[in-house]
Amino acid sequence: MTTDTTTDTPEDRPTPFGARLHAAVERRGAFCVGIDPHAALLHDWGLPDDVSGLERFALTVVEAVAPLCSVVKPQSAFYERFGSRGVAVLERVVAESRAAGALVLLDVKRGDIGSTSQAYADAYLDPTSPLASDAITASPYLGFGSLDPMVETAERHGAGVFVLALTSNKEGPEVQHALTDDHGGSAPGERVADRVLSHLARLNEGAEPLGSFGAVVGATIGSTTADLAFNGPVLAPGFGAQGGTVADIARIFGTQARHVLPSSSREVLRLGPDAGAMADAVRRTNEALADL
Repeated sequence: MTTDTTTDTPEDRPTPFGARLHAAVERRGAFCVGIDPHAALLHDWGLPDDVSGLERFALTVVEAVAPLCSVVKPQSAFYERFGSRGVAVLERVVAESRAAGALVLLDVKRGDIGSTSQAYADAYLDPTSPLASDAITASPYLGFGSLDPMVETAERHGAGVFVLALTSNKEGPEVQHALTDDHGGSAPGERVADRVLSHLARLNEGAEPLGSFGAVVGATIGSTTADLAFNGPVLAPGFGAQGGTVADIARIFGTQARHVLPSSSREVLRLGPDAGAMADAVRRTNEALADL
């Protein structure tokens, strides 16, 4: 009797998300467009606030921006509010964006424990799922270890996870700036956000040209003393219509700005339903970001 000792080799493994992202940004630029069908935007486009309006809006945006962007970021909630038919539209957004050459960062901000965390990972990161995306956003506030199923699933399938670290919403600091208390009582703890970043640095250690585990850091946080050199990508929402500028990206992130994905939705989507105008906005923004 023979024993099968076959194991996965590096050649068998999918290309890590960090490497794919690095190549995509080199090729297409760093601007990330959020495909977020707010009810107000549907109204501004002259569309009904129903599934037919959602579908027309979302797929028009995909057609305009996905062939140009390195990354698109659909916010799942704006599709989920229409139930199963809305999720079906999201499945098309994911599939058609990837077919157009964009990486899809699905904004779900999930965070749970055990089998539930694994189920989220299977839903969004397993290639057999109809919602399979290149990366997701996640919340670490049940403890960073609660994300282990997402991390392990991402590693297995060459996907990525962007973890909330320093968000720009006014409520964020009460958790993100709080101090940990596990230093034996003899020294002050570190901020929760810094602990998150240190976990990401550990996950990305040795990855080339870039790790697959990113942080979400707002483009409008003003300034930070956090160590952002964690060898991973940064999603920077709040760029554009919410006030974040190219100068803010350079000032906040410094030498790490080259790893930042400035993200905006309304800055581009308000130009619709004119697909040409949306595409031109992506081109202009990528040109403005090129020197970071």
